[in-house]
Amino acid sequence: MRKKLNLLFKPIEDKTIVWLEQKNEYTVLENTTAQLLEELNKGIEINTIAAELSEKMSTPKEACIGFISELEERYFENTLSDQPKAVAIQTIKIPSVLEFQKFYKINNLIYKVEFSNEIGLSYIHPKFAHLEVSATEHQHHFIVFIENKHLFLAVNNTIINGWKSNEIHFFQGKFSMELIQAIHQNKEEDWMGVFHASAVGNSKKTVLFLGDSGNGKSTSLAILQANGFTCIADDFVPIDAKKQEVYSFPAAISIKKNSLDTLLPIYPELATTAEYNFKRLHKIVRYLNPNTTDFTQHLPCRELIFIKYEKNAALQFSKINKIAAFSQLIPDSWISPKKENTQVFLDWFESLKCYQLTYSNNEEMIKTVSKVFNNDI
Repeated sequence: MRKKLNLLFKPIEDKTIVWLEQKNEYTVLENTTAQLLEELNKGIEINTIAAELSEKMSTPKEACIGFISELEERYFENTLSDQPKAVAIQTIKIPSVLEFQKFYKINNLIYKVEFSNEIGLSYIHPKFAHLEVSATEHQHHFIVFIENKHLFLAVNNTIINGWKSNEIHFFQGKFSMELIQAIHQNKEEDWMGVFHASAVGNSKKTVLFLGDSGNGKSTSLAILQANGFTCIADDFVPIDAKKQEVYSFPAAISIKKNSLDTLLPIYPELATTAEYNFKRLHKIVRYLNPNTTDFTQHLPCRELIFIKYEKNAALQFSKINKIAAFSQLIPDSWISPKKENTQVFLDWFESLKCYQLTYSNNEEMIKTVSKVFNNDI
């Protein structure tokens, strides 16, 4: 007898989104396939389901059995998560000597972050250098160190976890998660999700820019913050489960090399800003300060814009299929594995308006985004 799974089903447009708790995984299925999966999860025998499907679809029963068996194997026999495993930290000790020491002021609190070497420093400090202050007193203490070929993170003298060299993005995500918990006084289970996006806001709401790396999310955010909008967050965009609001994150805006020509006339300081080559992350970037020091902000979000800068392209702006938007949103996102939060996420996503924006003219982009904020679309 197959083991019952914890599943959530969310019909959206002409498809069904399915969430599997064991892997915290989302799949988009045809509605009929989702119904078959639901029947399997209720313990109904494959032969019984296949007989009903065969009659309904006028398809040979043997073909139906084969399809349903594949569905059973996919969901019920392979439920191991592909997330990195937790490292055994019982025998790991925080080094007594740490090479680098930084203090960052965020709102009215001081965060002390120490690094055992320059490698760990390079993964964190460039994003937060604009917050650096001279201090000795602090309210929160982070330590980043390398031991046994793993990069470890400790918060207030408690080791959180360790990551291999090919898992640096997981380390950076966890560091950022621990930081927003301290800034906003939330626990990890209080967050609905974190999105690889750029969040631009006004005093009433925020809009998320999404898209593949290099499409211009951060560049568009930088242009908009120079034209009356506020940088709420870049790259790491947290949304809480209670109100589904985007919370401010204090990292600088990540500017890739190919965006310099566009942004130098607006931000001449980028000409002399330090450039960082993150070989393991496959990117060369400079960092631009956000135009706010108030990192207490949290605003509702009701629109996603999948944005793309394309040289000489005429402006194109249109609503897009929500399932297509979902398929682009999920791969680079962290969604809470807590079932209640997952349901909140699916309901929130269903309520969103999703758009595609391609542009080459900055003024046209600004006008279009302004219309979204003013509900003139």
